[in-house]
Amino acid sequence: MARPKITVVGAGNVGATAAHWAAAQELADVVLVDVVEGMPQGKALDLMQSRPIFGFNVDIVGANDYEPTKNSDVVIITAGIPRKPGMSREDLINTNKNIVSAVTKEVAAKSPDAVLIVVANPLDAMCYVAYKVSGFPKNRVMGMAGILDTARYRCFIAMELGVAVEEIQAMVLGGHGDEMVPVVSATNISGVPLTDLLPSDKIAALVERTKKGGGEIVALLKTGSAYYAPAAAAVQMAEAILKDQKKLVPVSAYLEGEYGLNNLFFGVPVILGADGIEKILTLKLTEDEEALLQKSAAAVAKTRDELKM
Repeated sequence: MARPKITVVGAGNVGATAAHWAAAQELADVVLVDVVEGMPQGKALDLMQSRPIFGFNVDIVGANDYEPTKNSDVVIITAGIPRKPGMSREDLINTNKNIVSAVTKEVAAKSPDAVLIVVANPLDAMCYVAYKVSGFPKNRVMGMAGILDTARYRCFIAMELGVAVEEIQAMVLGGHGDEMVPVVSATNISGVPLTDLLPSDKIAALVERTKKGGGEIVALLKTGSAYYAPAAAAVQMAEAILKDQKKLVPVSAYLEGEYGLNNLFFGVPVILGADGIEKILTLKLTEDEEALLQKSAAAVAKTRDELKM
């Protein structure tokens, strides 16, 4: 039986790290595509040579064209220019719109049945581009943001409380940006509400740090943005799809009336399985959270409108 195939477009830090996580878990054969000649081939060969050490046996191929990507099951799109210090996410929009459009055309033609996972920024807007350009059904186009934002939130809570990360159930919704909404009312540590364990000012500080999580790393690195956790989050989504795990996770999904929103990619909880987004769940939010979510949606809609698509 042929192994599944994951294509990762963009062999920079996020793309190469996603290829690494996916291959090490033996999720699928991996194709790493990039416009820079030699780079994806070199990184793929380097990863192949790590196989005898860690004992995984999938194939990893690097390419500058899309022929080797044919019949991919999942395509992770990381291509695009990264955000630089002092640059707003919105500055990225037109450059990355053109890049994501071109990439989507290529992968859709070669893998018409694939699920697309978009990682390029501004995230929710780039999902919209991929959806429009691919012509794929909405369940097969999604964005990686909520899992990453939720991981940051859970990480900060674990650091604050000194508890194991897997004990923390949490959810971050909304646009992938400063308007994201960590849902405090749904946050618990093995069933114990976070509000029972921390005072409100401490929780507010954790929420604020989560919202600025990406920016904090950009400021520290000075020459780029986060890639270990974003890549891990994209690969977790690919795994849920390839293994039909029916995982309940927040992703950027196309909404048609859910949460009172329309014609918008937005971070919401979904069931992720073999068909991609199999169901969108509507969380019961507090009035404050609802207001924050609508504010976030307005920011995402504004960026969508700037795409002029």
